[in-house]
Amino acid sequence: MVDTRFRYSPAEVAKIRAVQFGVLSRDELEVMSVVNIDSTDGLSDPKLGATVNHKREARCATCDAGPADCPGHFGHLVLAKPIFHIGFMQTVLEVLRCVCINCSRLLANKGIVTKSLRIRNSKDKLKYMSEACKRHTKCLEDDCPETQNKKDVDSTKRKSGCGHVQPIIIVEGMGIKAEYKAPKRNLGGTEELPEYVEQRQSLSAEKVIEILKLISDEDCLLLGLNPIYARPDWMILQVLPIPPPSVRPSVVMSNSMRSEDDLTHQLAMIIRQNKDLRTKIQNGCAAHIIKESVQILQFLVATYFNNELSGQPKSTQLSGRPIKSICCRLKSKEGRVRGNLMGKRVDFSARTVITPDPNISIDELGMPWSIALNLTFSETVTPYNIERLKQLVEYGAYPPPCKTGAKFIVRDDGRRFDLRYLKKSSDQHLEIGFKVERHLADGDYVVFNRQPSLHKMSIMGHRVKIMPYSTFRLNLSVTTPYNADFDGDEMNMHVPQSFETRAEVLELMMVPKCIVSPQSNRPIMGIVQDTLLGWYKISRRDTFIEKDVFMNILMWWEDFDGKIPTPAILKPKLMWTGKQVFSLIIPRHINLIRFSAWHSEVEIGFNTPGDTVVRIEKGHLLSGTLCKRTLGTSTGSLVHAIW
Repeated sequence: MVDTRFRYSPAEVAKIRAVQFGVLSRDELEVMSVVNIDSTDGLSDPKLGATVNHKREARCATCDAGPADCPGHFGHLVLAKPIFHIGFMQTVLEVLRCVCINCSRLLANKGIVTKSLRIRNSKDKLKYMSEACKRHTKCLEDDCPETQNKKDVDSTKRKSGCGHVQPIIIVEGMGIKAEYKAPKRNLGGTEELPEYVEQRQSLSAEKVIEILKLISDEDCLLLGLNPIYARPDWMILQVLPIPPPSVRPSVVMSNSMRSEDDLTHQLAMIIRQNKDLRTKIQNGCAAHIIKESVQILQFLVATYFNNELSGQPKSTQLSGRPIKSICCRLKSKEGRVRGNLMGKRVDFSARTVITPDPNISIDELGMPWSIALNLTFSETVTPYNIERLKQLVEYGAYPPPCKTGAKFIVRDDGRRFDLRYLKKSSDQHLEIGFKVERHLADGDYVVFNRQPSLHKMSIMGHRVKIMPYSTFRLNLSVTTPYNADFDGDEMNMHVPQSFETRAEVLELMMVPKCIVSPQSNRPIMGIVQDTLLGWYKISRRDTFIEKDVFMNILMWWEDFDGKIPTPAILKPKLMWTGKQVFSLIIPRHINLIRFSAWHSEVEIGFNTPGDTVVRIEKGHLLSGTLCKRTLGTSTGSLVHAIW
C-alpha cells in the first residue's frame, strides 16, 4: 500500500553513501527554526505545527497542512547568557584540558602531535590528547615544531605559546572549575591578572566559549573534531531549539480543559527565567544577582534534557512530581527505543503458559481453541478456495464443536462485515476478490518466541495443531533452543498476515530448518528426557517386543509403507528386537559409527564386552546401545547426520 501523503516523483532515487553526525551551530539552529520564541505564548505558535483543539482543527502556518500531515517544525529561543549543555560537559572538559586557558593554543609538543596523527578513531584521539596535555602546567612559549603530516596540521601558521600557568580543570555540579596549585605568581614577566589571583575560580559558560572560539581548525582536527561538523564552541548553548507540539502534545480533557506535556511546562519555565535574566542584565543588576539567575537557567535547561542527574535536585511541577525529561523518554526498558520501537504490543499475537506434549511433532504447536477462534488470517476469495471459504463463512464467528469458521468478510469496495451480526445468507454472499478473515486452522504457520530472545533460534516457525485446554503444547526436543521449561514459562505466538510472510516462515524459520545452529555448526536440538531414556532401554540387547506391542508401535509411524520386518525370534512366539523398531524410522541412506558413553567399560553381569559400538548401515541399527552421544546435540550425532 503506497502512502498517499507523498506524491509520486519521477526523480531518480540516490544511493546513500554515508551518514554524517555533527553538532548544530548557533547559525544553523537559527536558519532551521521557523520562529523566534521569546514568550510562553509562542509555545503554541501555529508556525510550529498543526494541532487539534477540543472542537476544531488548527492548520500549520508554515506548511498549511493538517495535524495528520504536518510533521511539526522547530522554533528557537535565544538565551540571554550562554549556558553549558549537560550532554557535552565531558567533551568540553577534555577539550579545555588540551588547550591553554589564556591563548587557546594546543598544549601538545611534537611527540604528542605525531602520535595523535596516527590515531584513526576520533574519540580515542581526544581521549589520548586530553590525557597527554593535562600534565602540562604551562603554555609553551617556543614555536610548535613542525609535524610530519602537513596535510592535517600546518605548523607554520600556529602561533607560539604565551607562557601562562595552566590550572587543573574539573566539572563540579553543572559548572566547570579551574584550580591553581600556586597562588600569586608573576606569569612570564607580565602583570598579574586579577581573575587568576584566586586559588580556585569558576569558569562561566561565557569564558569557556571565548576560549573554545579561539581554537584553530588545525587544532580541532588534532583533537578529533571536524571543524566543518562539530566545533567545540558549538557545544555551549547560546540558542535553545524549541520542539514542535507533535513532540509535546497537549491532552484535551472532557470539559475542554487542556493539560500540557511535561516538556511544555519545563520550556515555559525556561522562557520565563530567560526573560527575567535579560531584564536584569538590561537594568544593570549586581553581578552576583545575575550569576544566581544564570545558575537557575542552567538548572532548568539541564533538567529539561535530563532530570535524573546524580547529586542534583530534580525539577518538579507544582504538585511536586518530577518532570519527565527528554532523556527519561528515550532510555530504560520503558523508553522510546526499547519500549515502543524495539518491542511493542502487537495485533495477531497470543501469549499463554507452555506445557509439554511428547505426542506432537517437533515443528507442531498445540494451540488452545480459544486462541484459534480469536486470531484470524486474511484470504482472498479465488475460484480455487471459494467453496472452502463459503463453508467457513457459513460456520461464522461461533462455529460448531471442533470446527473453525470466520470472523469478517471484506468486500472489494473496502466495506467490512462482522459475521457475528450477519444472519441472512444473502449478506454472507462471497464473490471473487472478496477477502475472508478466517479463524486459524490445523496446518497454519505461526511464529513462536520465548523471551529473552538471545539467538536466532529463540523465534521459530511452527505448524498449528488445535487442541483442548488453555496452554501452548510443545514437543520436548524443541525446548532446548528456547531455553524453556515447564515451571510456569509463558511464550508468545505471532500469526503472519500475508502469503509472502508465510513463505518466509516456511522456508527460513521452521523448526526443521533450525535444527543445526549456525553459531556452532552442530545440532541445537536432540532427543531428551523420557524419549532418550526410552531409546536407551529399547535398544538394549535383552529387549524384545511381542506382536501386539509391535503393531501398536507401527500405528504411530505416520509414513508406514506396510512392510513389516521379519521377527528376530520366531518360536515359541514372534518377537522383534528393540533395534528393529529403531531401524524402521532411520532413513535408508544413513551410515554411522558412534560409541556409547560407557564404551571402555564392561557391562556388569556379562562375560562378553558391552554392546557399546553403535553401528548403523543403510538405515539399520546393527549393534550398540543408544545414549546421549548418539541421539544428543554433539557434532556428528545421528540427528546431525539425518539433518
